[in-house]
Amino acid sequence: MAPARKNAADDRVVSASRNKVAFTPGADTQLKIEDTALRHPRKIVLLHWLTVFCLCGAAGLILLRDEVSGRALRQWLLEGHRHFGLFVLMLFVIRITVRLRVGRLASTANMPAFTRAAAALTHIVMYALLLALPLLGWALSSAQGKPVHLFGATLPALVGADDDLADSLQTWHVDAAWLLLALVILHVSAALWHHFILRDDILRKMLPGRRR
Repeated sequence: MAPARKNAADDRVVSASRNKVAFTPGADTQLKIEDTALRHPRKIVLLHWLTVFCLCGAAGLILLRDEVSGRALRQWLLEGHRHFGLFVLMLFVIRITVRLRVGRLASTANMPAFTRAAAALTHIVMYALLLALPLLGWALSSAQGKPVHLFGATLPALVGADDDLADSLQTWHVDAAWLLLALVILHVSAALWHHFILRDDILRKMLPGRRR
């Protein structure tokens, strides 16, 4: 009977500890504050997922364009691709502005210095590509002598019409897109590794949802 009495005593200790937390004044508020602290500011999360949506839209439309026939439909898909690219450019400017106002984001993950440096470098390159890709696409259209529209308004040409320059810009635009895709895959893989293997809060901080 001794082991049974010991287990019962342990259960009472655990129950008492839980009751102490449950009835401690301000405990619930403290838990809410800590849970909120795990997440990045709402603006950062919203801009992140809007950028993901626009990138998927731009990639999806241009890939679909290669699979369909019909000049009008292909032109419509190209215009949609350009619009999503311009949205990415606008979101980039907004994200940089917000990040400068928010400052350095808190991190609770215990990562080695090398891992933090690699993550920071990856983010810097991704941000650079988010700026370069839309600008390359805009310049490409200008070099091809095709106007770029945004909600019906014609945007100014970045460069003059030039077939040789258009060929170069086309190559740079495609190469930058493939590089961004590779970094996105690396970024997603790292987030899943942190979430399922290391079981830290890296992924949860960027998930949309209500603060509890």
